[in-house]
Amino acid sequence: MLKTGKIYVVGLGPGDRLHMSERARRAILDSEAVVGYKTYIHLIEDLLEGKEVIDSGMRKEVERCNLTLDKALEGKNVSIISSGDAGVYGMAGIMLEVVNEKKVQVEIEVIPGITAANAAASVLGAPMMHDFAVISLSDLLTDWELIKKRIECASIGDFVVALYNPKSKGRVHQIEEAREIMLKHKLPNTPVGIVRNAKRSGEEVVITDLENMLNHSIDMFTVVIIGNAKTYVKNGKMITPRGYHL
Repeated sequence: MLKTGKIYVVGLGPGDRLHMSERARRAILDSEAVVGYKTYIHLIEDLLEGKEVIDSGMRKEVERCNLTLDKALEGKNVSIISSGDAGVYGMAGIMLEVVNEKKVQVEIEVIPGITAANAAASVLGAPMMHDFAVISLSDLLTDWELIKKRIECASIGDFVVALYNPKSKGRVHQIEEAREIMLKHKLPNTPVGIVRNAKRSGEEVVITDLENMLNHSIDMFTVVIIGNAKTYVKNGKMITPRGYHL
């Protein structure tokens, strides 16, 4: 009977090789096959020599997981890759679900990576030093009314809020509605950090406020971090105090 291979669900981090973990690199090198979204495959081309590479376009997540499982059942060690952290809007959950659905026994290791929110926060200073919520504005898999409820609750609770997938070419009103919801519970001068391509080539950083945030460029490569009632800006850095006595 053929021994099954191992599945590595790898978080690549924000994209720059300096911010990929050594464990992620070693998992990819240990793999005979690598599966991923085309853009992410491109980021690690130098690690793929001699490996079977399977890439695909957006919205093919289930297909990629099924292909990964097939390769593991053939006896190959295989990495399925995500940007950021594989367990934060990445491939870890769906990979585990696919394996459970097929009722097969295969070893899976989830390898964490630096998230887009962590990368953006480090560029901005220290905006997430206290309780925070991470919310995706993409309504492809989550009903928009539920997303709005989450934004409302996080705002009422005075959480720092990090917004993923804030705006795309075909989805422009969500960031506008999110801002309007937050303005009901946060002051207009609440600091807002807008980071595009955090910790990788083409990085762009803007610090503004809730009232004026929509005056700046925001797209799918952007993370938007909205502060809480105590967040402030000093020397070009966004800081949310933890509450230490200085």
